[in-house]
Amino acid sequence: MATIEKRSTNEGATTYRVKIRIKGFPPESASFERLSDAKNWASKTESDMKAGRHFGQSKRHTFNELADEYEHRAKDATRLEYWRKVFGPDRLDTVTPARIDKERRKLLSEETQNFATPATGDAKKDAKRPKSKRTGPTVNRYLAALSVCLAYGVKTLQWLERNPCERITKESESTGRVRFLSDAERDRLLIACRESSNPDLYLAVVLSLTTGARQGEIMTLRWGQIEFNRQVITLHKTKNGERRALPLVGEAFTLLQERAKVRNLKDDRIFPPKPRAEKSECVDLHAPWVTARKAAELDDFHWHDLRHTAASYLAMSGVSLVEIAKVLGHRTLQMVARYSHLSDGHIVATGEKLAARLGVGR
Repeated sequence: MATIEKRSTNEGATTYRVKIRIKGFPPESASFERLSDAKNWASKTESDMKAGRHFGQSKRHTFNELADEYEHRAKDATRLEYWRKVFGPDRLDTVTPARIDKERRKLLSEETQNFATPATGDAKKDAKRPKSKRTGPTVNRYLAALSVCLAYGVKTLQWLERNPCERITKESESTGRVRFLSDAERDRLLIACRESSNPDLYLAVVLSLTTGARQGEIMTLRWGQIEFNRQVITLHKTKNGERRALPLVGEAFTLLQERAKVRNLKDDRIFPPKPRAEKSECVDLHAPWVTARKAAELDDFHWHDLRHTAASYLAMSGVSLVEIAKVLGHRTLQMVARYSHLSDGHIVATGEKLAARLGVGR
């Protein structure tokens, strides 16, 4: 059954939107400037569908056309571009589960630019080190980027009847790497950062430890995000797209106040780049960070582990996983479940309170 809706555009023009819904067929729709064209298309399409001659939206559009429509909403443009190279000119009806699964296996088998083993210090041996292959979780991210694009084609554009990614078996996700600083390691690192020749390093590390924010979120901070009266840092652009508030406490608060007194009024970035790297978004702390890490004698420790340290300390202090997820900006508890074993003491204390309330305590 076809329905025709009359619509007015912002420019005052009139268009006619046709929607056809027939049992056993995916819905079809199209827009026309003239009512006669809309009626003719509706009549012909209905006849073709009933006679088995209609090819459907998925056979009229290519993956590139879908990607063009979806691109401005994409959060993972790099991986979307990868899928453009794979399926680009192909019609959507040819993007089948079998083809996607074949590409999944190809992704797993390909080597990356990373080495599979750590460096030994011997140039000849290191040159022969094998390259590592993509991990299962990384391949899952590729599939996720494809899936959300195809889902847009199903739900919004109605170019597809079903998302073929739904039938693809995902790889097992790792439990997540948790490397956090011991008290002694933390003290050594803070001393090394404080003694660094780079004046930005100590502040950036303290902010990372006290907020649990990602490195990119810290390094791209601007003064407009700082509210000293409320002791809050507001993140407007985050990884999951949601606004998030960070606590501004302790030495981080004091250091930012001192920096605010001598800030460059022509640049609102808290960590502006050096003059010779003015096109960069923020100052580059890689070299001073590596130096401080070596001085603190930290093995297998990355900047992102400062975020793990903040979360681990919160868990060991009895903060619930729900609150930790809120601080870190995770939508679900799955990502913070890795810290659950660190809060066992808090769980025991909670159980003792319950036992006492029931009258069966010690």
